[in-house]
Amino acid sequence: MTMLDVEDRETLLQVAADSIRHGLETGHALSVSVEDYSPTLQQPGASFVTLTILQQLRGCIGMLAATRPLIEDVAANAFAAAFEDTRFPPLTKAEYDQLEYHISILNPAEIMEFDSEADLLQQIRPGIDGLILEDRGRRATFLPSVWESLPEAADFLQHLKRKAGLSADYWSNTLRMQRYTVEEFSS
Repeated sequence: MTMLDVEDRETLLQVAADSIRHGLETGHALSVSVEDYSPTLQQPGASFVTLTILQQLRGCIGMLAATRPLIEDVAANAFAAAFEDTRFPPLTKAEYDQLEYHISILNPAEIMEFDSEADLLQQIRPGIDGLILEDRGRRATFLPSVWESLPEAADFLQHLKRKAGLSADYWSNTLRMQRYTVEEFSS
Protein backbone atom coordinates (compact mmCIF):
# COMPACT_ATOMS: atom_id res chain seq x y z
CA MET A 1 0.00 0.00 0.00
CA THR A 2 1.32 3.42 -0.86
CA MET A 3 1.46 6.21 1.69
CA LEU A 4 -1.80 8.10 1.93
CA ASP A 5 -1.90 11.83 1.33
CA VAL A 6 -3.61 14.21 3.76
CA GLU A 7 -6.82 14.28 1.73
CA ASP A 8 -7.11 10.46 1.65
CA ARG A 9 -6.52 10.29 5.42
CA GLU A 10 -9.22 12.91 6.05
CA THR A 11 -11.57 11.04 3.73
CA LEU A 12 -11.05 7.76 5.61
CA LEU A 13 -11.63 9.43 8.98
CA GLN A 14 -14.83 11.02 7.63
CA VAL A 15 -16.09 7.73 6.16
CA ALA A 16 -15.42 5.99 9.50
CA ALA A 17 -17.51 8.62 11.32
CA ASP A 18 -20.22 8.53 8.63
CA SER A 19 -20.43 4.74 8.78
CA ILE A 20 -20.94 4.80 12.55
CA ARG A 21 -23.55 7.58 12.31
CA HIS A 22 -25.30 5.59 9.56
CA GLY A 23 -25.15 2.54 11.85
CA LEU A 24 -26.81 4.44 14.69
CA GLU A 25 -29.61 5.46 12.31
CA THR A 26 -30.10 2.23 10.33
CA GLY A 27 -28.29 -0.61 12.10
CA HIS A 28 -26.07 -1.15 9.04
CA ALA A 29 -22.63 -0.05 7.88
CA LEU A 30 -22.42 2.73 5.32
CA SER A 31 -22.41 1.40 1.75
CA VAL A 32 -19.80 3.34 -0.23
CA SER A 33 -19.57 3.85 -3.99
CA VAL A 34 -15.93 2.93 -4.49
CA GLU A 35 -15.65 4.83 -7.79
CA ASP A 36 -16.42 8.12 -5.98
CA TYR A 37 -13.07 8.00 -4.17
CA SER A 38 -9.42 8.48 -5.12
CA PRO A 39 -7.64 5.67 -6.97
CA THR A 40 -5.57 4.99 -3.83
CA LEU A 41 -8.70 4.37 -1.73
CA GLN A 42 -10.12 2.10 -4.45
CA GLN A 43 -7.16 -0.28 -4.14
CA PRO A 44 -7.44 -3.37 -1.94
CA GLY A 45 -6.39 -2.53 1.61
CA ALA A 46 -6.46 -3.97 5.11
CA SER A 47 -7.31 -1.68 8.00
CA PHE A 48 -8.05 -1.62 11.70
CA VAL A 49 -10.35 1.03 13.14
CA THR A 50 -9.84 1.74 16.83
CA LEU A 51 -12.38 3.86 18.69
CA THR A 52 -11.62 5.60 21.97
CA ILE A 53 -13.54 7.85 24.36
CA LEU A 54 -11.44 9.95 26.73
CA GLN A 55 -8.41 7.84 25.74
CA GLN A 56 -10.16 4.62 26.80
CA LEU A 57 -10.66 1.84 24.25
CA ARG A 58 -14.27 1.67 23.02
CA GLY A 59 -13.86 -0.78 20.14
CA CYS A 60 -11.31 -2.12 17.69
CA ILE A 61 -11.97 -4.28 14.64
CA GLY A 62 -9.97 -4.89 11.50
CA MET A 63 -8.69 -7.13 8.76
CA LEU A 64 -5.21 -8.65 8.51
CA ALA A 65 -5.29 -9.07 4.73
CA ALA A 66 -6.52 -6.87 1.89
CA THR A 67 -9.74 -8.45 0.57
CA ARG A 68 -11.72 -5.38 -0.57
CA PRO A 69 -11.16 -1.75 -1.53
CA LEU A 70 -9.61 0.21 1.34
CA ILE A 71 -12.53 2.68 1.48
CA GLU A 72 -14.98 -0.25 1.94
CA ASP A 73 -12.72 -1.88 4.51
CA VAL A 74 -12.60 1.25 6.67
CA ALA A 75 -16.39 1.79 6.44
CA ALA A 76 -17.08 -1.83 7.45
CA ASN A 77 -14.48 -1.92 10.23
CA ALA A 78 -15.64 1.38 11.75
CA PHE A 79 -19.19 0.04 11.94
CA ALA A 80 -17.96 -3.26 13.40
CA ALA A 81 -15.75 -1.50 15.99
CA ALA A 82 -18.74 0.54 17.16
CA PHE A 83 -21.39 -2.17 17.18
CA GLU A 84 -19.83 -5.65 16.94
CA ASP A 85 -16.75 -5.68 19.20
CA THR A 86 -17.88 -8.29 21.72
CA ARG A 87 -15.83 -6.69 24.51
CA PHE A 88 -18.26 -3.74 24.58
CA PRO A 89 -21.99 -3.08 24.30
CA PRO A 90 -23.07 -1.47 21.01
CA LEU A 91 -22.22 2.22 20.79
CA THR A 92 -24.98 4.63 21.81
CA LYS A 93 -25.98 7.97 20.27
CA ALA A 94 -24.82 9.70 23.46
CA GLU A 95 -21.28 8.34 22.92
CA TYR A 96 -21.00 9.28 19.23
CA ASP A 97 -19.82 12.88 19.68
CA GLN A 98 -17.12 11.77 22.13
CA LEU A 99 -15.45 9.30 19.76
CA GLU A 100 -11.88 9.60 18.63
CA TYR A 101 -10.92 7.58 15.57
CA HIS A 102 -7.59 5.82 15.04
CA ILE A 103 -7.05 4.14 11.69
CA SER A 104 -4.21 1.72 10.95
CA ILE A 105 -3.53 0.70 7.35
CA LEU A 106 -1.63 -2.58 7.33
CA ASN A 107 1.23 -3.41 5.02
CA PRO A 108 1.37 -7.07 3.93
CA ALA A 109 2.54 -9.42 6.68
CA GLU A 110 5.78 -11.35 6.35
CA ILE A 111 6.42 -14.78 7.85
CA MET A 112 9.13 -14.80 10.50
CA GLU A 113 11.66 -17.66 10.67
CA PHE A 114 13.01 -18.54 14.13
CA ASP A 115 14.20 -21.62 16.02
CA SER A 116 13.49 -20.60 19.61
CA GLU A 117 11.65 -18.01 21.64
CA ALA A 118 14.95 -16.22 22.27
CA ASP A 119 15.60 -16.08 18.52
CA LEU A 120 12.08 -14.71 17.93
CA LEU A 121 12.50 -12.06 20.62
CA GLN A 122 15.77 -10.93 19.00
CA GLN A 123 13.97 -10.38 15.68
CA ILE A 124 10.95 -8.44 16.99
CA ARG A 125 11.25 -4.69 16.46
CA PRO A 126 9.61 -2.89 19.42
CA GLY A 127 7.54 0.11 18.41
CA ILE A 128 7.54 -0.97 14.75
CA ASP A 129 6.13 -4.47 14.35
CA GLY A 130 2.56 -5.62 14.58
CA LEU A 131 2.52 -9.37 15.22
CA ILE A 132 0.21 -12.22 14.24
CA LEU A 133 0.61 -15.37 16.33
CA GLU A 134 -0.89 -18.70 15.21
CA ASP A 135 -0.76 -22.15 16.78
CA ARG A 136 -3.08 -25.01 17.69
CA GLY A 137 -6.01 -23.43 15.85
CA ARG A 138 -5.62 -20.17 17.74
CA ARG A 139 -4.74 -16.78 16.32
CA ALA A 140 -4.20 -13.30 17.73
CA THR A 141 -2.67 -10.01 16.69
CA PHE A 142 -1.38 -6.85 18.31
CA LEU A 143 -1.08 -3.65 16.31
CA PRO A 144 2.18 -1.71 16.67
CA SER A 145 0.32 0.83 18.84
CA VAL A 146 0.19 -1.81 21.62
CA TRP A 147 3.92 -1.17 22.15
CA GLU A 148 2.88 2.05 23.93
CA SER A 149 1.48 0.00 26.83
CA LEU A 150 3.80 -3.04 26.49
CA PRO A 151 7.23 -1.63 25.49
CA GLU A 152 9.28 -4.77 26.23
CA ALA A 153 9.35 -7.52 23.57
CA ALA A 154 9.00 -10.34 26.11
CA ASP A 155 5.91 -8.72 27.71
CA PHE A 156 4.42 -7.96 24.28
CA LEU A 157 4.82 -11.61 23.25
CA GLN A 158 3.46 -12.98 26.56
CA HIS A 159 0.34 -10.81 26.31
CA LEU A 160 -0.12 -11.80 22.67
CA LYS A 161 0.01 -15.47 23.66
CA ARG A 162 -2.63 -14.84 26.33
CA LYS A 163 -4.81 -13.01 23.82
CA ALA A 164 -4.63 -16.16 21.65
CA GLY A 165 -5.81 -18.24 24.62
CA LEU A 166 -2.40 -19.74 25.33
CA SER A 167 -0.37 -19.51 28.52
CA ALA A 168 2.20 -16.71 28.79
CA ASP A 169 5.05 -19.26 28.87
CA TYR A 170 3.64 -21.38 26.01
CA TRP A 171 6.12 -22.52 23.38
CA SER A 172 5.82 -25.00 20.52
CA ASN A 173 7.82 -25.86 17.43
CA THR A 174 4.60 -25.38 15.43
CA LEU A 175 4.13 -21.76 16.55
CA ARG A 176 3.93 -19.41 13.56
CA MET A 177 4.58 -15.69 13.71
CA GLN A 178 4.12 -12.98 11.10
CA ARG A 179 4.99 -9.32 11.38
CA TYR A 180 3.62 -6.26 9.65
CA THR A 181 3.96 -2.51 9.77
CA VAL A 182 1.19 0.07 9.59
CA GLU A 183 0.48 3.60 8.52
CA GLU A 184 -1.46 5.18 11.41
CA PHE A 185 -3.44 8.38 11.77
CA SER A 186 -6.23 9.65 13.99
CA SER A 187 -8.85 12.34 14.42
